[in-house]
Amino acid sequence: MADKTLSNAMDINDRGGKHPFEYEDGQRVEASFGVTPSQTVGPFFAYGLTPGAYGYPLKDIHSSNLTGADRGKTTITLEGQVFDGDGASVHDALVEIIQADETGCYADSPRNDGFSGYGRCGTGSNGPAEHGGDTRFSFVTIKPGSTGNGAAPFLTMIVTMRGLLNHCITRVYFEEDDLSSDPVLAQVPENRLHTLVARNVGTGRYRFDIHMQGENETVFFDL
Repeated sequence: MADKTLSNAMDINDRGGKHPFEYEDGQRVEASFGVTPSQTVGPFFAYGLTPGAYGYPLKDIHSSNLTGADRGKTTITLEGQVFDGDGASVHDALVEIIQADETGCYADSPRNDGFSGYGRCGTGSNGPAEHGGDTRFSFVTIKPGSTGNGAAPFLTMIVTMRGLLNHCITRVYFEEDDLSSDPVLAQVPENRLHTLVARNVGTGRYRFDIHMQGENETVFFDL
């Protein structure tokens, strides 16, 4: 492109609106505002945020174990996969959870029992795909208690992945709990409630898959 020069000096206090530009080849173009193209770069989750899930020799900033070494409480394992609109599992998504403890209290400040209330995991929990990674996320935590007001026990789950400009937020409930009086679930269409419920697949183990699009698209909340 030819070099451009401003044909009329722009006042430093007048940065908006249209300004005429002239090019050396005589072409005159009126500059105007437009929509910036949406682009994503990365993702860098594997290397920068969850290196341990992909076999990098770096220390994870946050752990997928929320219990703390000295907690001594009964733990559960919550695991699953993230699926894209084509039904393919996503190997480089970032999954985070925030939850209350067994009494329904959040860890709003550091606690002596080691419970953090926050966990992070990449979906390459067994290393890179070329080395046998199975695209799971897996958290070791405690089952949360009700936070009150009729709420059934739940985890807040946050998903970030390639192609997203903003993260997606959902909830994870547990199939054995009474979900009938939960005020949030009452606003979810009955035929989509199953996308918010983790299945008990064994003693202390739960399965929760996330579908970004498609027939079984997970319910995401606008917060």
